[in-house]
Amino acid sequence: MDNMGRTALAWVAVGGHEDVVNILLQYKDAKADTADTECDRTPLSLAVGNGHSGVVKLLLEREDVNPNSGDIGYGQTPLSWAAECGHSGVAKSLLEREGINPNPADIGYSQTPLL
Repeated sequence: MDNMGRTALAWVAVGGHEDVVNILLQYKDAKADTADTECDRTPLSLAVGNGHSGVVKLLLEREDVNPNSGDIGYGQTPLSWAAECGHSGVAKSLLEREGINPNPADIGYSQTPLL
């Protein structure tokens, strides 16, 4: 982890480096859902916010990735980030994942992805 608490996986996810994400996820000890210490955003949340659909799909294939985890600031989930950033394809991928909460309200303004 770096000084923001981001792992190598988080950095390649935020950059959209699908091939490298795929390599890192093959390691047994890969922790695909580790949130950073600065904003409490996971690799999934970071990839979603940047519209990296290939990375999002790779992460959603893993059972150890929680698609409903909210960040520290306002409790925004990956689906909230997808909606806010206008990444409709990414939002669709999230909504196809079993166990996704389709209408989580953030803790800052009680806004939902639909809003």
